[in-house]
Amino acid sequence: MKRVMGLSFVVGMSSLLIFPTGMVEATANLESEQEEIQEQREEIQSNLSEAEQELAEILDEIEEINTQIEETDEAIQDNIAKMEETEEEIEEQEAAIDELEEEIEGLEKDIEERFELLKERASAYQKNGGNTRYLEVVLGSESFSDFVSRVFTVNKIAQADNEIIDQLEESQQKLEDSQAELQETLDSLNELHVEMEGMQMYLEEQQEGNDRLKEELEAKEAETENMMASLLEEDENLRSEEADIQARIDAERQRQQEERDAQAAAESNSSSSNSSNGSSNSNSGSSAASTASSGGGNGGDVTQVGQKYIGNSTYRFGRGRNSYDIENGIFDCSAFVAWSFSQVGISLPASTDGQKNAGRQVSTSEMRPGDLVFFNTYKTDGHVGIYMGGGQFIGAQSSTGVAIASLNSGYWGDVFNGRVVRVQ
Repeated sequence: MKRVMGLSFVVGMSSLLIFPTGMVEATANLESEQEEIQEQREEIQSNLSEAEQELAEILDEIEEINTQIEETDEAIQDNIAKMEETEEEIEEQEAAIDELEEEIEGLEKDIEERFELLKERASAYQKNGGNTRYLEVVLGSESFSDFVSRVFTVNKIAQADNEIIDQLEESQQKLEDSQAELQETLDSLNELHVEMEGMQMYLEEQQEGNDRLKEELEAKEAETENMMASLLEEDENLRSEEADIQARIDAERQRQQEERDAQAAAESNSSSSNSSNGSSNSNSGSSAASTASSGGGNGGDVTQVGQKYIGNSTYRFGRGRNSYDIENGIFDCSAFVAWSFSQVGISLPASTDGQKNAGRQVSTSEMRPGDLVFFNTYKTDGHVGIYMGGGQFIGAQSSTGVAIASLNSGYWGDVFNGRVVRVQ
């Protein structure tokens, strides 16, 4: 009878001791797959952050180019207005020059007619003996007073002719001077108009360049937005897949827990039916297994209290230290660890630097559930979690919120620095 009871006890103990290893093996693939998804999501989040920054820069460039387009449009319109004003002035100057040219032509005609008249007089005077003809006119006077009158009249006519010619020539010179001034102004206006035409061509080319750049930026904006939408869709698919895997892990753990409970009950009944001594030994074995699963010692159920946040929590650096954050599942890594230990009556600092000195350091070969494990992320001991056993730990991860991950593989396996602290 004692031999049978001893054999029963050994079988019961073996089943209880082997079961946790089986649980790890049953969920290891799922957790590894979950970890890969978490790493993919971290990469997607990094790409999204870069895309958001790039999009912000593109929008700034578009705003800047829009300002340049508005300024260039305004410059083009101002230049067009000045060109039209210059063209009106050119037309006015050309009309004034045409009018002066007509006046000059009239004066030239008068001068020419006056010269012709003088030439005729001179010719007649010469044909008729020159001074003889003059003497005939003078000496033909009937009296002295008539003589004086004739001399005066002849001289007066000659003087008047000369004065008229001088006046005509003076008027012609003034008109020609005015014409020269108008022509100089006209030349300046034409030069200005040519310069403004060149400026117009430059502004229009600049505007075309601005329009092309804006089109390129808008195309890049659309491309970036499409990429972000694709990344968000991919992240949502991965999040859904991760949630599905977590549900399968939870279901597997629940199933294994039920098997463990059923097996423990069966072993308890078997031990009771054999002898009280066998029952005592079986209960001792069950207690030992339970202690190993929960972490034992000061850890208590610290590995279990935070699992309610898996799949419905958010990582935020510096958060998780007030009732609002805790109620809404908002933690960073050290805040989650501090909260978890507070649920089993142990007070810890809410920082990784404080927590790494909150107990005694043990080797990785001595790790047991409830120990603190540390990782070199953005700094030495930058991340902390709670060891669960079987190479797994629970913590608030930046990409997933509260989650269970592997110490031995993937990202966390790479950054695990071997620091293990047992809270005293």
